[in-house]
Amino acid sequence: MATRFHLALPCISIHKTRMFYKDSLGAEIGRSDVKWADINLFDHQITFTECGPFKFDCSSYNFNGDILPSFHFGVILLQKEWQTMLDRLNSENIPITSNLKFLESKIGEHQSFFVKDPNEYTVEFKWFNTPSEVFKS
Repeated sequence: MATRFHLALPCISIHKTRMFYKDSLGAEIGRSDVKWADINLFDHQITFTECGPFKFDCSSYNFNGDILPSFHFGVILLQKEWQTMLDRLNSENIPITSNLKFLESKIGEHQSFFVKDPNEYTVEFKWFNTPSEVFKS
């Protein structure tokens, strides 16, 4: 079994969260109840628990001149999967907050786009020109 990642996050509306991840991103809904749900996002488990409004104090940072969300999570895909997801979201008119190339002509060069979920979480989708460089410096 490949190692999988688990992330637990608060959410405002479990219903809207389920719908976004299932209908917009094509993720599977796993175990769930009235106030929580496990989401299978590319074989990684995200558990959302409805708890009402929450706040993160540092909303963004500057990376090579681009303003990025400080708090975000996402998945690393192959270029074809990445393009399929981008096309899917565009066809559903889901706003892409940014679509950027990072570290151009350097180790770790990759392309990313970001979307917001119903809880205002930013979800990043990225692909690396050279997949073996994900952790190289």
